Amino acid sequence: MQSTEIEIHVHPSLGDIPAAEWDACACPEVVQSDGPDPDKAARPVDPFTTHRFLLALERSGSVGRGTGWQPRYLVARSEGRVIACAPLYAKSHSQGEYVFDHSWAHAFERAGGDYYPKLQLAVPFTPATGRRFLTAPGWHEAGMAALVQGMVQIAADNDLSSAHATFCTPQEAAAGEAMGLMHRTGQQFHWQNREYADFDAFLATLSSRKRRNIRKEREGAARFGGRIVRLTGDEIEPEHWDAFWRFYQDTGARKWGHPYLTRAFFDEVQETMRRDVLLVLALRGDEPVAGALNFIGRDTLYGRYWGCVEDHPFLHFELCYYQAMDHAIAHGLARVEAGAQGEHKLARGYLPVATHSLHWIADAGFRRAVAQFLEAEREAVEDEIEVLTSYGPFRKTTATERE
Repeated sequence: MQSTEIEIHVHPSLGDIPAAEWDACACPEVVQSDGPDPDKAARPVDPFTTHRFLLALERSGSVGRGTGWQPRYLVARSEGRVIACAPLYAKSHSQGEYVFDHSWAHAFERAGGDYYPKLQLAVPFTPATGRRFLTAPGWHEAGMAALVQGMVQIAADNDLSSAHATFCTPQEAAAGEAMGLMHRTGQQFHWQNREYADFDAFLATLSSRKRRNIRKEREGAARFGGRIVRLTGDEIEPEHWDAFWRFYQDTGARKWGHPYLTRAFFDEVQETMRRDVLLVLALRGDEPVAGALNFIGRDTLYGRYWGCVEDHPFLHFELCYYQAMDHAIAHGLARVEAGAQGEHKLARGYLPVATHSLHWIADAGFRRAVAQFLEAEREAVEDEIEVLTSYGPFRKTTATERE
């Protein structure tokens, strides 16, 4: 079957690709699932590579003209059937990627080269690990190989400096490295649900000091003067997005200079993805004063954005971390991924894990320099993960049992 010819096509809009064809590669588990839990069976493992999420970015103007993220979706076909696809973008900057290559760009430009534009195979503004080379069942090896070849060929044909696939899976990283791409590692902090019966069961696994600190933080957050609600699906109303947009603008302006997402993106999410969303709001009366936005995968809760219009002690930790953990426990989710960076998460039960990306550099000399840097960086990341894990909040006996 896989000896047939594979053709690669580039599409400037996801609207050119039928949702069913894209999702048959992005989330085939939804197509094939018919288990006893229909709600879970209908939920994709990764909500961010679904047709509806990527199309929401495009329709809302969060990517496209003027954003520095110009869509160039890759589609591989065999005998007319879509067997693989990938969210590819031409980039004129390195913003919104969370695998930072600013130093590479500066070095290349100091040497007289043009680092931009480049190609980025990624989910924009989303530092969440998932499959990036989306393949139909039975086509993983041939489909990924075709997508890698297509990405590199596009970069070479257009005299681009580089191509990058970020937050790919460990399996994709290994396969891409075998194909000649350079492998980079980073780290994030994730919380693992050890089938806890409730939050107190999680606390029982911590050292007494960390347990007291978390209880103190939750008690302190509860004194903000209102109530906290968790909303999903039809519980989310358009006015909730009005409030969250205010929060998001404030956070985006402080962290990135301007928000990456447009207001229209949240309207798109309300229309097509509200079942994939957990919105945690702190309300005084009926007025939201702070909020955290999460997306729900089949086994993972992905923390994405937070913001507030009032500052209250520990409210950020409560909405972003502890409420997410409560939800994961209540709904049997295996983990919470709380986004990029943040060693402060360690004391709250989020342990370091490796993240992976793949890179192709056109210039041979620059490629050698980057490869040397990546080798040293991988060793440093591995050492840091080991050290940080040893400083985790869990009781030592519990850590030994987990091993």
